[in-house]
Amino acid sequence: MGFEKYAPRVPLPAGSHRLGPGNATLSVHTKRSGAAAKAGHDLEIRVESWEATIEVGEEITASLTADGASLRVESGHGGMQSLGDDDKENIAKTIDDEILERNRITFRSTSATETGEGVALTGDLALADKTQQVTFDLVAGDDGTLTATAVVTQSGWGMKPYSILFGSLKVVDEVEVVLDGKL
Repeated sequence: MGFEKYAPRVPLPAGSHRLGPGNATLSVHTKRSGAAAKAGHDLEIRVESWEATIEVGEEITASLTADGASLRVESGHGGMQSLGDDDKENIAKTIDDEILERNRITFRSTSATETGEGVALTGDLALADKTQQVTFDLVAGDDGTLTATAVVTQSGWGMKPYSILFGSLKVVDEVEVVLDGKL
């Protein structure tokens, strides 16, 4: 898989490209479900401490490392009441103490496949003391912008999606991970 195959759809210049909080955002998007879903919020959770590298050459490879204790609620949509600062802090504490347990998160691509809109980067995601394959769909613009998205099924990593009220309000098992940046 040479770079030439990707050039028309992924206009990234050859070389090593570093991303982090200074030039990109890494976020997790959750949805709610259950009989009491109207009471909860769909969340956008930002990762505050992370770094990624995309290598463009004969092949495209990527790696990412994130501090599992640096996730903070950016916003909450829906719900019967607005999401306050105390709510955001409680959610972050639950993520730290019960879900990610402050573990480091890593991703290393193992293959790149051209798609209709960009490149599918498949690799090993280490999360919650378990490693599995996941695919990030990478799309780059002519102006140096890029977006990479993946769906992570929490239960696949042995994590139980958060729920309250005997399961009548819960976070959907599949969460979306989004990296938006500009080189």
